[in-house]
Amino acid sequence: MGKEYNGSPKPHQLNMRRKRITYILGVSCLCVIFYALGAWQGRSVPPSGTQFSSRVGCDDTPASKGDSDSPSSSDSPLVSDTLDFESHHQLVINTSEQAETFPPCDMKYSEYTPCNDRQRGRQFDRDMLKYRERHCPTKDELLRCLIPAPDHYKAPFKWPQSRDYVWIGNIPHKELSIEKANQNWIQVEGDRFRFPGGGTMFPRGADAYIDDIAALIPLKDGSIRTALDTGCGVASWGAYLLKRDIIAMSFAPRDTHEAQVWFALERGVPAMINVLGSQRLPYPARAFDMAHCSRCLIPWSKYDGMYLMEVDRVLRPGGYWILSGPPINWKKYWRGWERTQEDLKQEQDSIEDVAAQLCWKKVVEKGDLAIWQKPLNHNNCVDRNICSSGNADAGWYKDMETCVTPLPETRDAEEVAGGALKKWPERAFSVPPRISSGSVPGVTAKTFEEDNKMWKGRVDYYKRLVGKLSQGMYRNVMDMNAHLGGFAAAVVKYPVWVMNVVPMGTELPDTLGVIKERGFIGTYQDWCEAFSTYPRTYDLIHAGGVFSAYQDKCDIRYILLEMDRILRPEGTVIFRDVVEVLVKVKSIADGMRWQSKIVDHETGPFYTEKILVATKNYWTADSNQKAL
Repeated sequence: MGKEYNGSPKPHQLNMRRKRITYILGVSCLCVIFYALGAWQGRSVPPSGTQFSSRVGCDDTPASKGDSDSPSSSDSPLVSDTLDFESHHQLVINTSEQAETFPPCDMKYSEYTPCNDRQRGRQFDRDMLKYRERHCPTKDELLRCLIPAPDHYKAPFKWPQSRDYVWIGNIPHKELSIEKANQNWIQVEGDRFRFPGGGTMFPRGADAYIDDIAALIPLKDGSIRTALDTGCGVASWGAYLLKRDIIAMSFAPRDTHEAQVWFALERGVPAMINVLGSQRLPYPARAFDMAHCSRCLIPWSKYDGMYLMEVDRVLRPGGYWILSGPPINWKKYWRGWERTQEDLKQEQDSIEDVAAQLCWKKVVEKGDLAIWQKPLNHNNCVDRNICSSGNADAGWYKDMETCVTPLPETRDAEEVAGGALKKWPERAFSVPPRISSGSVPGVTAKTFEEDNKMWKGRVDYYKRLVGKLSQGMYRNVMDMNAHLGGFAAAVVKYPVWVMNVVPMGTELPDTLGVIKERGFIGTYQDWCEAFSTYPRTYDLIHAGGVFSAYQDKCDIRYILLEMDRILRPEGTVIFRDVVEVLVKVKSIADGMRWQSKIVDHETGPFYTEKILVATKNYWTADSNQKAL
């Protein structure tokens, strides 16, 4: 039943209404009072927030004493009319670094390779090619300027067109097109070089030469992924292996054959300046599935077979060594090589003797090719001159030895020393044997999987920051602190290759062996020194934690200047580090004609690590003179 209405309200109902009206009036009066008070305070707000910043210590720079408009701190109110939503961090930056700008170097340094400088090399012994090894400038010799590009520099051709074409203006050296004209290395066509894929020992072209090798050993089933090309020329062998999913580390010295390695890198083919001299190659033990020499002019039989022993050190168990050129097939070519039959026979016999010491098995000698295979283990290799001590992976300024690098122990003759690898491409994401065996402190199969997942997310984020990564605009990529190779694995689907660098001279662990087992290439490098490459050879550089690792080791300005040297105009650098370090890096990069911006970590703004994305401006020696 509905409630009945009995006429006028009762006394207690009237009292309740009066109290409610009084409460509403009281709250309204308070609102009006506080609004008026806020409006009155707003009239005294200063025109900028500098006084407030000074009061709370956000800005350590004091106001000028001669500035009559600057009120004293005692008069400054603790409010600001300008809301600033940017992140603020308590970091004092050296004002001289912040203001420093770096001028262009003289044009004579346009092709400067600091640690492989021929002028400096002449001061060293020619024995064992020591004068062509790394000899870096002293601290007083370091350049504090930007290496200029030549006047007519253009962005390189995109891959795969770059395999066959290079702009002459980018590498103005025609010597090889004349000296090697009959060998089809390189040809001049208008304003560009063309690379027809020829070579001294493959007149039918590198493709046909590789097909000849594939008829003798398995190049197509994914069991061979990484290769080493010693004395590579313009790296046509490595260039044509890429379509077979085999990646080669090609190297040659900076010698009288101008710009061999430079041409390789300009073509988008992995390469670095290096030589088999007196020191080990900058790679760990068991790093490559295959090694190759095509008339590379390396004296394999000299120095008690030391160079073959170094190849053995970096060759994986079961890996192959391929030799073409002298002395192979000497009975056919001895007259053209202008050597006696006795001399050539003795050289081949010496190579066979060293191979036997290494326990290598000769797979085949057919036509111009000879191929040996390293054993899976040393179980049946007795009475060998095995190296008794030392780190087999040590490859940074470490002298070579005339002894056989020992392999990890195995239980039976069929077991692969150090662990068997999956075939490519499964190999890239499978747990490497060095991790599953516990050889890398602090890294387990679980952390390896987590690292892969993390890098997948990071690269997805990078695609949004740097659109060119997914658009095929980059080809040559360097990871300055590669750790487990997660970045290289995450970009494997793109038309890029990554030079994975494991830093030396820091507390960072040696993980290059893991990277090699994953099927990627890389090298050791101390970033307090210059990298063994020509200027303008990388499109994208990734630098995660590099500057935190080196900030107490050397002046980071010289690391940034080295990055500028090897980065192509309009190339990009992705830095990852704590914000204090990135702010300092940015202040230096701004004086290097780089455009840069600090952005949040991929997980959000509350993570202590941030990202700095920087792009090198396009400029040449000619444009700089016009600007002046």
